[in-house]
Amino acid sequence: MAWLMVVCAGLLETGFAVCLKAADGFSRLWPTVGFCLFALGSFALLTMALKKLEVGPAYAVWTGIGAAGTVVYGMLFLDEVTSVLKITSVMLIVAGVIGLNLSGSVH
Repeated sequence: MAWLMVVCAGLLETGFAVCLKAADGFSRLWPTVGFCLFALGSFALLTMALKKLEVGPAYAVWTGIGAAGTVVYGMLFLDEVTSVLKITSVMLIVAGVIGLNLSGSVH
């Protein structure tokens, strides 16, 4: 259950990053409200998950999902540049997160 919270928190992190872009320096009301809600939800879920998980791997998964998700969202929906290097870099983020989790202790 804790890992599911981290995954959901990472998806919410993607949401708050996208809203942060749309908020245009907090000058637009609804994207700013969206940013606040997504950020609050993301941090709340991560905080609850950290009661049961090691901070290193959990944080890596949270930031990895947020970073990779934001890049993919930008390429798919915001007309951001798509390149082999960018896709490879996202795959390296995912591989790094998996590696950190595989190297952790088993309970």
